Amino acid sequence: MKQLLKQLTETFGPSGYEENVRKLVRAEVKPYADEIKVDALGSLIVRKKPIRQTKDTKKIMIAAHMDEIGLIVSHVDGNGFVRFSPIGAVIRSYVLGGRVRFLNGTQGVIGFDRLDDLNELPTLDKVYVDVGATSKKDCPVKIGDVAAFDRPFAEFGNRLVAKSMDDRAGVLVAIETLRALKSTPHDVYFVFTTQEEVGVRGATTSAYGVDPDLGIAIDVTPTGDTPGSLKMEMDLGKGPCVKIKDVGSISDPRIVKWMIRTAEKIKVPYQREVLLVGGTDARAIQLSRAGVPVGSLSIPVRYVHSPSEMVDYSDLQNSVKLLTALLRTPIDLG
Repeated sequence: MKQLLKQLTETFGPSGYEENVRKLVRAEVKPYADEIKVDALGSLIVRKKPIRQTKDTKKIMIAAHMDEIGLIVSHVDGNGFVRFSPIGAVIRSYVLGGRVRFLNGTQGVIGFDRLDDLNELPTLDKVYVDVGATSKKDCPVKIGDVAAFDRPFAEFGNRLVAKSMDDRAGVLVAIETLRALKSTPHDVYFVFTTQEEVGVRGATTSAYGVDPDLGIAIDVTPTGDTPGSLKMEMDLGKGPCVKIKDVGSISDPRIVKWMIRTAEKIKVPYQREVLLVGGTDARAIQLSRAGVPVGSLSIPVRYVHSPSEMVDYSDLQNSVKLLTALLRTPIDLG
């Protein structure tokens, strides 16, 4: 799992440019899939058919997004310095002094305009990328080129650190669950979605196409276990989080109970999640067509949307165990 997570996190894939991530995921899931297709927005839809199809068979959509936050070139000045527009929620406190890599392979370091107060935090319009150019003419990137943070995967004991854990950690959990799921009574669609970071766009169209009876988003969630963090209960290393509410959706109470009941039955540690910031693909699935009951399984992550997002390896392992158990047996939403 660690080697695959390293590959996933180090693969370039800002919103709208998920092709290389999709190729990697497709190669991993192909031996375990009954059907594979790519929809118009680039989401990878992987079907695992039920043991036996009946009128009571439930169609379940599992969504994990492939894209990461990034930036897109909006201006190059006469000295070759690059201004950019963010792709997704790029947090200015995390970017200063960071490094990025463009789709064409060009690397750059992030600098900022002179400030009168060195303790001041510059807004993104005061930030630029230095790609080593000396003029606009010799600048190796142009308007519209995209970049992502450039950071290698690292292990800090049981803690794993990389850019794009959001949501390659969720992609990993979905892949490993499909690998572990030898059979299922459900018609399961593992959907690796695009453009989540810019408005859950891939999940919006793929949910319409799949038309599920039930949906579960697999995504990360910020923790509340660092100094001065928001007062939230999610901690690193204490198990996957069963989402109850975030900014974008309220989980169906029946699904929350089913997930918690299953976690307790198989003795997997879990946490109850009420997220104060952000949302997931669950919002798009929930609002598809005439509406879909949804839940979310979240992986605790420190420093979300930074170049160095941190997860605990046991949380990934337990997320796979819980999702596999949920999909292995008939659903009881009583």
